[in-house]
Amino acid sequence: MSRAKKKPKRSTKQKVLWITAGCTSLLLLAGGALYYRLDSNISTFDRDAVSKDRPDAAAPDAQGRTPVNVLLIGSDSRGNGNSDLGGGGDGGARSDTAILLHVYADHKHAVGISIPRDSLVNLPPCKLPNGTWTKPQANVMFNSAFSVGNTEQGNPACTQNAVEKLTNLRVDHTIVVDFNGFAAMTKAVGGVEVCLPNDIHEGDLNPNLGHKGKLLFAKGKQKVEGQAALDYVRVRHGIGDGSDIGRTKRQQAFLSSLIKEVKSRGMDPTTLLPLADAATKSLTVDPDLGSAAKLLDFAMSVKDVDLHDVKFLTAPWRYDGPRVALVHPDVDQLWAALKADRTIDGQDASAPGDSGSAAPTTEATPAPTTTPGAATDTKAAGVKVSVLNGTGETGLGGKAAETVKGAGYTVTSVGNATGKPRSTTVVEYGTGERGSAEAVAKLFPGATVQPGSRGVAVVLGHDFAAANPATAATPAPGGAASAPAPLPTSVSGTARSADDDPCANVSYG
Repeated sequence: MSRAKKKPKRSTKQKVLWITAGCTSLLLLAGGALYYRLDSNISTFDRDAVSKDRPDAAAPDAQGRTPVNVLLIGSDSRGNGNSDLGGGGDGGARSDTAILLHVYADHKHAVGISIPRDSLVNLPPCKLPNGTWTKPQANVMFNSAFSVGNTEQGNPACTQNAVEKLTNLRVDHTIVVDFNGFAAMTKAVGGVEVCLPNDIHEGDLNPNLGHKGKLLFAKGKQKVEGQAALDYVRVRHGIGDGSDIGRTKRQQAFLSSLIKEVKSRGMDPTTLLPLADAATKSLTVDPDLGSAAKLLDFAMSVKDVDLHDVKFLTAPWRYDGPRVALVHPDVDQLWAALKADRTIDGQDASAPGDSGSAAPTTEATPAPTTTPGAATDTKAAGVKVSVLNGTGETGLGGKAAETVKGAGYTVTSVGNATGKPRSTTVVEYGTGERGSAEAVAKLFPGATVQPGSRGVAVVLGHDFAAANPATAATPAPGGAASAPAPLPTSVSGTARSADDDPCANVSYG
């Protein structure tokens, strides 16, 4: 009977190779399973709900790099268990947080613009769940766009349409995070450092409580996650003037700390995949971002942005009764700067070079020119004029205001006219001010004058829009489009960098 041959022993090197191959296979399988789970977590909204009347996509620069605009929406949907985290009992979904993130062409700079929820804007047509489209609405609250259709999921496409209408910027991607997703993300990174200027109690978070309640946050720095993190970004009473503007500042500070925390752990799949796993369970995105791979690719594309070059600011605003009006021409200059891929300090992020930016522009804002036939005597300086944009197009109110200022008049306010868009420009006047109105009307060829309530008011019509295309750049010598005017320091000076002290600039009033 023959003895069976012994199998030759594998060398230590062979064992290591087999173990390595096995571990690699397990990692690939685990990674594949995780990607599959992430993909199944992600919800997308209807591509057909995005307006067909959109701004053009940004063109690549000379080096083939393209800026990216991402709309970030915080949803307080009452569905999907969110009411347990403070969503309340009412149905539907609302959005009190909207940030337009502009990632510059060099992918080394980024700026997030908070749009106040109470901003009065013109809302374009939006698709309803039954497939029909709404009519345009003028002078409505910005956050009403997300509630169009009154569904538990909200209407992110409508908010995207509203932002594109407002800014004349193409929104490349939209991301909606609800309460659950937000709380889970803060846990996934082990908490986020925040700061409060004073103690905050339950009654500050819920004014309907009727009493002070227990202490939620002590004054000063602390780390929060889950429910506590959500309470921090939601609270607005008991701090500053209790406004949503102050809450916006704290949300910007929170996002700065979150970015800092993620970057400190390393912008790699090891850090990002657990974060994505937490977030995607409550994430809704546009169809072009609807996979884990695409989300991860986008996150990796901004990994080289330095904390100091991540900026946050609020769109220029002022109180308008209980609401908020966006300030023109400051806000128009802001949108124009982003469209031209200019950083808020005037640098060109599309310029060649290692930093991706040129030296700050030194070009001064040109002084307004006087329109032929305008009143230029000292009487003009004593006439106060308000400018109302009745065209339904952004940017024209500021342009008309500069015309009026250039003729020597005092512009008291710039805003949007209520009601339907106007076909022709009208100058309204109060008692005893017809002569002044007729003089102002000469600045706007074809404008008529008519009695109004009081003062002198220019109400712009489509005739002004046709003669002054809002999106056209002023040709520079040689045919190239000139750079937009530098942002006033009243705007650029309010920006927050992601590396700022978390206790700085966290309240208003």
